[in-house]
Amino acid sequence: MQHKPARTPPRERRSPRRSPTIYEGLIRATTRSFLYGIGQDDEEIERPHLAVIHTGGEMSPCNLNLAAQAAHAKTGIYAGGGIGHECPVVSVSDGLSMAHSGMRFSLISRELIADSVEATVRGHQFDGIFGIGGCDKNVPGLMMGMVRCNVPSVVMHGGATMPGRLDGRDVNVIDTYEAIGGVIAGTVGMDELSSLSHACLPTAGSCPGQFTANTMGMVSETLGLAPIGSAMIPAVFSERAPLARRTGKALMEAVEKDWPLPRDVVTRQALENACAVVAATGGSTNAVLHIPAVAHEAGIDFSMDDVAKVFARTPLIADLQPGGRFLARDLHAIGGTSVILAELLAGGHLHGEALTFTGCTLAEELDGAPAADGEIVRAHTAPISPDGGLIVLKGNLCPGGAVLKVAGLKRLTHRGPARVFDGEEACQKAVQARACEPGDVIVVRGEGPKGGPGMREMLGITALLYGQGMGEKVVLVTDGRFSGATRGMSIGYLCPEAADDGPIAYVRDGDMIAVDASPGIGTLTLEVDEAEMARRRAEAPYAFRPTHGGLLEKYAAVVRPANRGAVTHSGNVYWPPEGEKLP
Repeated sequence: MQHKPARTPPRERRSPRRSPTIYEGLIRATTRSFLYGIGQDDEEIERPHLAVIHTGGEMSPCNLNLAAQAAHAKTGIYAGGGIGHECPVVSVSDGLSMAHSGMRFSLISRELIADSVEATVRGHQFDGIFGIGGCDKNVPGLMMGMVRCNVPSVVMHGGATMPGRLDGRDVNVIDTYEAIGGVIAGTVGMDELSSLSHACLPTAGSCPGQFTANTMGMVSETLGLAPIGSAMIPAVFSERAPLARRTGKALMEAVEKDWPLPRDVVTRQALENACAVVAATGGSTNAVLHIPAVAHEAGIDFSMDDVAKVFARTPLIADLQPGGRFLARDLHAIGGTSVILAELLAGGHLHGEALTFTGCTLAEELDGAPAADGEIVRAHTAPISPDGGLIVLKGNLCPGGAVLKVAGLKRLTHRGPARVFDGEEACQKAVQARACEPGDVIVVRGEGPKGGPGMREMLGITALLYGQGMGEKVVLVTDGRFSGATRGMSIGYLCPEAADDGPIAYVRDGDMIAVDASPGIGTLTLEVDEAEMARRRAEAPYAFRPTHGGLLEKYAAVVRPANRGAVTHSGNVYWPPEGEKLP
């Protein structure tokens, strides 16, 4: 969608630009030398200075072309009167860290990105931020850093890969994950698996379904921190170049006015809108971590319970993988995220008055959005389901909450005996050996934010189960988390986690566990009475003994529970104008 003219700010500029701090005055002569050294002249030095922060590199296809997109963003900033500084930051690929110890660093990378944004922007006194991210933790980490710094900002999801083609059908990386289970079960041959491996990921870009990267791309649009219509454009489409240039120019308007700032945009209304788009699309369960974490940076108390209320009142209207049929490419072809948002707004499921980075409201940005096509996106009056694609469960096994994606599930209730595993590796070994029986409730504990540490996601296990034909026959329960590509009755993010002495720490093999994910119910019950649980705690307290040094040790020491976003600091950091003392 085309950028609309911004309204007049409701006040005078809040403060002088920050960047003159680094080049004005006698004692900044050497700083000016550094700016000359990177190729700026005197006129350019006096322009607003913006950080173009991206997670580009050769870590994965998700990140592969982000530096090229950043170059177009810099061109737009320059055309708008500013000067952009390319600032790459860390990224950990979920694809390459899956199903081994490296996954401990995936969620942690979200904090590293946010911290890097803060250090880069505050250290260099930048006047604004243009962020571009690809893989799952990139966009939430960038948004967290933007809200923390609270300078004029915009973020763009780098776009999804195109699906591959094999035997006349579209394929993507999830087909390959699940084919591994098929090989183990004897239903898929090694030649077919090899063909899938070669075909499923043909271009740069993030995974193409409504997995975590695309979910958070939609969230960034809905929050108002990204251009409407940007997230679903495939990574390799040429239209990304002019979009980045237009967005850079639009960001410069906000920089010149010092309005709106990220904390003007990220309000409780905007956060509820973000939850609604996740529910309406059957999006990633990881959004339940990331939306409260963005709220935390703005000083807004927004927990899993707040997310649950929006999930419960929002219809499922988009038929997207993994619970549905279509991909980001297909949604882009009918108008992108704006189609979904316009339907939700028409149905009264969004706060249209929420502000966007352009200074226009969400409703104003959606004026003229394409209508739902009735197949990829249903009308709000004829939803796939009147209830959203995700549900938050409560019960004596998860008094702080747990999350289940119900989009695509054939059944919503289950009762069965627990099969308990301490850690992902033990469970994966048992699943590979086909040691689990239909009806089992597989419990994987010790994988929470603190206990992991790092809260690994279990896509490797769920994909194996589906490939073996067990995906709808068992339940997986964990204090870890799941990939946005996970499907089946996979219940994660249990709070409190085992390392915080949560009930999951005291489940034993054979204990009966009941799940009821029916609308309006949402329960996860361990059929063990309180007296027996107290006896187990007294008899054998759960031992949490972190043995990791370095980054994992630091993370485990400060990370907070999953139902509060697994954040690592007190929130709502204040950055005073130059010369004002910190409170």
